[in-house]
Amino acid sequence: MNADDAQIQKQRAARAALDYLHEGMVLGVGTGSTVNALIDLLANEGWARRLRGAVSSSEASTARLRALGTLILDLNDLTELSLYIDGADEATRERVLIKGGGAALTREKIIAAVAKRFVCIVDAGKMVATLGAFPLPIEVIPMARAYVTRELTRYGGRPVWRQGCVTDNGNHILDVHGLSITSPLQA
Repeated sequence: MNADDAQIQKQRAARAALDYLHEGMVLGVGTGSTVNALIDLLANEGWARRLRGAVSSSEASTARLRALGTLILDLNDLTELSLYIDGADEATRERVLIKGGGAALTREKIIAAVAKRFVCIVDAGKMVATLGAFPLPIEVIPMARAYVTRELTRYGGRPVWRQGCVTDNGNHILDVHGLSITSPLQA
C-alpha cells in the first residue's frame, strides 16, 4: 500500500468515527496519525466547536484540539466520559490490539477505562492475523527500566529502550520485539 492509499484509509476510518459524536458531548481523543485525521475532520466538519470539550491522551493531540478552539478538560473534573476514540498499531479481527507506539500508553489506557465506549479507528494496514510484528510498547518509570528489561527477557521478548523518547508522563518506553502474541487474552 502506498502512502496516498494509507492516508485515504486513515481518513475513511476517521470519518466513520464521526457517526458516534453528538452535540455537546465531551470526547476522549487519542493520539497518532489516524487520530490526527479525525482531529482534522472535527475541524472541517464543524465538530470542534460543537463539542462541550475534549480529554486527550497526549500533549500533541491536546495542542491540535486547542488550536481548533476545542475546550480541553481535565479527566479529574469529569464524572463520566461517554466516548473515547483512538487508533492502534496492530489489530486482529477479534478486536485485540497493540497500542502505544505513539508513546501515550498510560494515558490511553486510563481514558479508555473511564469511557463508557471505546471506538478504535484503524485502517487495513493495521490488521494482522497474529499480534507481534509491531513491537509491543511498554511504558516504564525510568528507575525501573533495567529491571523491567530483565523480566521481559525472561518471558522471551527482546526489549529495546526507545532512547530519546520520554512520554508525557516523564516515563520511558521499552519496545518488545520478537513476540508472537497468539493468545493475548489468556496472558
